[in-house]
Amino acid sequence: MMKSKVAGIALIIGSLYYVVAEAVSATFFNASFSNAYVFHAISELGIPNLNSPLFWLMNSAFILVGLALIFGYFYRFKDFIVKNKAIISIFTLITGLGVIIVGMIHGGNPLTSGYHTLGAVMAILGGNVMLILISRSMDDFGDYQKTTLILGIFGLISFWIMFFIIGNAYMPVFERLSVYTLIIWSFITGLFLVKS
Repeated sequence: MMKSKVAGIALIIGSLYYVVAEAVSATFFNASFSNAYVFHAISELGIPNLNSPLFWLMNSAFILVGLALIFGYFYRFKDFIVKNKAIISIFTLITGLGVIIVGMIHGGNPLTSGYHTLGAVMAILGGNVMLILISRSMDDFGDYQKTTLILGIFGLISFWIMFFIIGNAYMPVFERLSVYTLIIWSFITGLFLVKS
């Protein structure tokens, strides 16, 4: 079905663009590539300053992921949801808008950092709750649904670890783990839709 392919391609492009954009932004970040991933939060790559000359690339990735998620879900993926459709639709909007907020309102500015943090919580917490709900709200509970459930649980655990070690030097590792679950899910959902 053409709608499935279009929605799937949008999710695949969004997820792959994110991975490439983060890697390129980290390459040009004012730290070694590995240090950028281990010791610097994702949001730092999107702050417009000398540390991150490609801040616009990272922010564009946030925005594209949010738009792809909202489009992919409402254009086609919602048709695969057989229960809890209203609450999942709400969580999809919360997650997608949260990621877009992160891309449009950067951290590091005392006047706007609260909105940035709100967007991050909407994206990370909302996104992983969304995955758990989706996994139990489809017709089948096959490999795709089980993978979705595992990603959601893993993301929530990583989020709570991150939350309780905010001041720790390795906090960005758990931040990334809690974010990558949504990126991985977007990619495999894109494949799921293209093949359906």
